[in-house]
Amino acid sequence: MTASTLPGHPFIAYREGELCVEQVPLASLAANHGTPLFVYSKAAMLSALAAYQRGFAGRQAQICYAMKANSSLAVLQVFAQAGCGFDIVSAGELARVLAAGGDPAKVIFSGVGKTRAEMKQALQVGIGCFNVESTAELDVLSEVASAMGRQAPVSLRVNPNVDPKTHPYISTGLKGNKFGVAHEDAVPIYLHAASLPGLKVVGIDCHIGSQITEVTPYLDAMDRVLDLVTEIEAAGVPIHHIDFGGGLGINYNGDTPPEADALWAQLLAKLDARGFGERQLMIEPGRSLVGNAGVCLSEVLYLKPGEQKNFCIIDAAMNDLPRPAMYQAFHHITPLQLREGAQVVYDVVGPVCESGDWIGRDRALNVQPGDVLAVLSAGAYCMSMASNYNSRGRAAEILVDGAQVHLIRERESVFDTFQLEHLPA
Repeated sequence: MTASTLPGHPFIAYREGELCVEQVPLASLAANHGTPLFVYSKAAMLSALAAYQRGFAGRQAQICYAMKANSSLAVLQVFAQAGCGFDIVSAGELARVLAAGGDPAKVIFSGVGKTRAEMKQALQVGIGCFNVESTAELDVLSEVASAMGRQAPVSLRVNPNVDPKTHPYISTGLKGNKFGVAHEDAVPIYLHAASLPGLKVVGIDCHIGSQITEVTPYLDAMDRVLDLVTEIEAAGVPIHHIDFGGGLGINYNGDTPPEADALWAQLLAKLDARGFGERQLMIEPGRSLVGNAGVCLSEVLYLKPGEQKNFCIIDAAMNDLPRPAMYQAFHHITPLQLREGAQVVYDVVGPVCESGDWIGRDRALNVQPGDVLAVLSAGAYCMSMASNYNSRGRAAEILVDGAQVHLIRERESVFDTFQLEHLPA
């Protein structure tokens, strides 16, 4: 059988003209489970993880999957069983980690707005570390921990003011971003943290953004963080682990991010050269582990020619695939079965009642109503940000493992979308 893989998607290929994920034809999944439908490749996720594992071979390092990228329980289970920890930003995400079999001792709790209740829950289950993002949060966390008779392990998220050269909505390491504490304020804040009875300082954290495709921002951020570690320890506060965050990009549209092992070869060389090679390391990849492992299948409903634009109207929408509407993001769109004949340029749009409900602009396609399209690179920040806008139920999800097919989330019914609501008597 002849096969032709898609660039950046080694586990997605046309076989005899039919698009498959691993060994499973996607047309059969659409026929059996309906559309819109998210399909994930387990092999693709583990292959992406393996690049990080190769990069850290022989090092003291913990890979914590940043689960906001995709929080489906079966996806979390894949990474838990592979030895990963988890980077969380809410108590809801913590509950999902535990439900999927994750180890709470390998959990890092990030985010600028942790509540007292969330802090208490995390302390009760014994998470590995809180990434704290303000002096006010330090004070509250110390109060909560002291009231429980505990000490909370903390790392300060330091904002290095490094430009990640990415979309402004997903940049997190500049002075104008809401995340972290200012680089120049870090030493006195560390001294304050060390003085609080409910806290135990264990590390330092830095995360500069997402969908980063260049090495230079990482190298710049590492230099600034290592300078700080030297200053903080000179002031009398030991730093046990260094957390360099995540943010490595994927190939959406000809993007050329470095491979994870190649990136970390350069970063570890700098770490060694500066005398920090024996430190415990933490990293928090998300998109780079799951982004290109997923596709979203969607049926073509109508073809609508126009004077200025032709529209291909599909049954997936901005509530299923929010990235184009939010970030003007690009996703490749390809039919499940290739057809001979001329292509027409379409805007691929959904049925939601918004002009911003588009999935792809100016795409050359040869399709007919009833055909099914695959929206690629849909494994990250799609289902995790999906909504019920226009009272649309969220899509079903499938995990493919070789030739095995697992339904990992059932499609939401209309009833599911309002079963928690009540009419006044």
